[in-house]
Amino acid sequence: MVQTKTPRTPFSFLLIAAFAVADEKQSAAGIEQMPVLRPKSRTFAGKLAKSYKTHPLETKEIYLIRHGETDYNRKGIVQGSGVDTDLNELGRRQAQAFFEAYRHVPFQKVYTSALKRAMQSVEEFVRLGIPHERYAGLNEISWGFREGQAITPEEDLYYHSVLAAWANGEDTLRIDGGESPADVQNRQRPVIETILSRPEENCILVCMHGRAMRILLSLVLQTPLKDMDQYEHSNLCLYKLIYNGTNFSVELHNDTRHLERLAILNE
Repeated sequence: MVQTKTPRTPFSFLLIAAFAVADEKQSAAGIEQMPVLRPKSRTFAGKLAKSYKTHPLETKEIYLIRHGETDYNRKGIVQGSGVDTDLNELGRRQAQAFFEAYRHVPFQKVYTSALKRAMQSVEEFVRLGIPHERYAGLNEISWGFREGQAITPEEDLYYHSVLAAWANGEDTLRIDGGESPADVQNRQRPVIETILSRPEENCILVCMHGRAMRILLSLVLQTPLKDMDQYEHSNLCLYKLIYNGTNFSVELHNDTRHLERLAILNE
């Protein structure tokens, strides 16, 4: 007897994934429940679905976090992709608090940027034996000549003029000596495509950076880059996303409940 095989469903899982001084100083905004976000355009999703025909899709859980605090965050110094700082004492405590709250989650892979502050934020999970991969494509945006510098009033005016231009839709505008949001999104795509080839990973942890996180969320949720500031963040905050095979939903938005026991969180 000839057996008929059921065709496999194309795998079209889109993965998720320091915003200078304004991002560094942003405080925890509490927990919000966001609605299901359906892509306005099928272009990116369709391209990936065509490229990756693997196993039938199961629900994917993506825990996307920003790194813990650094001294540069505390002092209001611009970081970016060219400054490789360590977590400070509060940042290490934030990382430990997140680990204690989520160590029970069966993560199958940990993804981080190539910067120390991101890797240090998840090192306790890696010590459990969870496989870890790091990608420069997940690094923070390059803030150019301003990286490693404290912001003067004149520099602050320039910085906010660039942010205003981005919010006006000029997403290819590069900050002096640095990157544009479109540049960052272009280097994030190959990382997404790499993860898309791994349907066996249905629960993953991703650690990256504030502005880069906003850009990545805009990419996978198919929202315009000019609206990326809607994705608020704070040090060691969590976005939990669910992909059900048709669309993404944001289950947790800028969630910092795991940090509530840290009395000095907002000092």
